[in-house]
Amino acid sequence: MGAGLGWAIRLVSAAFRRVATQSVADLPGGARGYLVLVALAGGEPPTQLALAKQVSLDRTVMTYLLDDLEAHGLVTRRPAPRDRRARQVLLADTGRTRLDGVRRSLAAAEDRLLTDLDAPEAAQLRTLLSRVARTAQREAVTPGEVDEADC
Repeated sequence: MGAGLGWAIRLVSAAFRRVATQSVADLPGGARGYLVLVALAGGEPPTQLALAKQVSLDRTVMTYLLDDLEAHGLVTRRPAPRDRRARQVLLADTGRTRLDGVRRSLAAAEDRLLTDLDAPEAAQLRTLLSRVARTAQREAVTPGEVDEADC
């Protein structure tokens, strides 16, 4: 049976943390910047507050992170159409390009970690982990708990 689920998750998490941190190191905000870019690539441009809630970041932290991402040309902000007092966040073309590069780097890192699995096994593991992650997210989401491992 092995050493158990907790041991395996911790070992894989530590290895992934190392390679993921390297993959996002050049992005402003590192892992947090990556999470923001991923969230923005997913659909309608959210307000800053909605984005902060979506990625579980404090709104003050989000403001500084967006300032940095915007200074690097990765995102833009504009008044929200429905509430001119709120700021809507948009992924810039440069941000989309950088996100694509980071995703390729992360995919290569994942492939290295999954090298002992064949393609169907790797796909099944990803599917199962995604399901478990959704359960874990429902169980305990605390704002501000994002760290470098959350790539």
